[in-house]
Amino acid sequence: MDDLKNYIIDKASHAKEAFKSLSSADTELKNAALLKMADTLMESMDYILDANSMDIAKGKEKGMSRALLDRLLLDEFRVKSMAEGLRQISSLQDPVGEVDKMWKRPNGMTIGQMRVPLGVIAIIYEARPNVTVDATALCIKSGNAVILKGGSEAMESNKAIVHVISGACEAAGLPKGCISFIDTSDRDAVNILMKLNKYVDVIIPRGSGSLINFVVQNSTVPVIQTGEGNCHIFVDESADMKMAADIVINAKTQRPGVCNAAETLLVHKAAAEEFIPVIAQKLFDRNVEVRGDKKTFDIIEKAGISKSGKLVPAVEKDWETEFLDLIIAVKVVDSIDEAIDHIYKYSTKHSEVIVTNDYMNSQRFLRVVDSAAVYVNASSRFTDGSEFGFGGEIGISTQKLHARGPMGLRELTTIKYIIYGEGQIRK
Repeated sequence: MDDLKNYIIDKASHAKEAFKSLSSADTELKNAALLKMADTLMESMDYILDANSMDIAKGKEKGMSRALLDRLLLDEFRVKSMAEGLRQISSLQDPVGEVDKMWKRPNGMTIGQMRVPLGVIAIIYEARPNVTVDATALCIKSGNAVILKGGSEAMESNKAIVHVISGACEAAGLPKGCISFIDTSDRDAVNILMKLNKYVDVIIPRGSGSLINFVVQNSTVPVIQTGEGNCHIFVDESADMKMAADIVINAKTQRPGVCNAAETLLVHKAAAEEFIPVIAQKLFDRNVEVRGDKKTFDIIEKAGISKSGKLVPAVEKDWETEFLDLIIAVKVVDSIDEAIDHIYKYSTKHSEVIVTNDYMNSQRFLRVVDSAAVYVNASSRFTDGSEFGFGGEIGISTQKLHARGPMGLRELTTIKYIIYGEGQIRK
């Protein structure tokens, strides 16, 4: 235990030292490092995919679910996407050093707010190796040193990626230690990291609800809580039925193992008889299990399509579950108010959707639903840093302090006050 603690403290202290230089590095140098990282990722494609194949093989041996294997998998397209994300982030405006506003006091002093990095950021995450690149890129561009603690499922992939991008970063001229990787699957490593207030400024957990809750409840280092996603779609009585079906299918099936996938479908009673048989058949055709309340169950059975897919009665737990799989809970509601009440009760405050042609209902939904991202007539799958124009994200914050929603460069900075005086003294 002492050896592990010393190992992690050594990593953290080097990160803290690197931050001194990185926090004041000019934008051109940081951008050059990001572009070098992108080029080196592409040059190291085979090396990274070979490492990932070892993780995939181990995951299959352990009986990892299809959804989790998909989160773990890297292929040529996903590596190219990571490299493209690095290039996009290099092209974004650097928030560090920006002065948001300035004002003059009656005594003649001028006071302003300047954007500065948060410091040393520790990312604790599970089976998505692309997080290694996204998190690192955003930290580097925003002047933060990063400590990466990935899950054991992606250990070989993460080691290979960090080896590639940290080498590129140093070759570009950034300080050694600005990217650190905790190279152990020992669970005590997380416990140690969460208590290193002397070296670590903030922890961002990404992964399952159990991981996030564990970090939130046990860390003495400040935590930005990112999102477990029990995301809802409400199909209003005025909705375009084809649009609604397209949105539901995309939000549920395009990539079911991610936090912005839809988990619950709420259908207004006036649209239920028409819409539910159509959407149920489309879901069954894509091997989605439907867990329906009694009204949904009865409508599907009456339509005679229940034998074409898996239909089971919904239980209370289904309304609060992030399935991360080809499963969706479906409920018929009497009104938009009942839909909003359901969302308030069960939502994890990630992403919610209304499909409607009623302007007043759309505005009510936008105003009243208390989640990080609220959509009118679009898929929840767009809650993503890249899709929002941030080049990537370090996580999707479901809390309200200090950031909310996809966290890009600006969300990885804070402010300090700068004051210009002419010899003023306080009386």
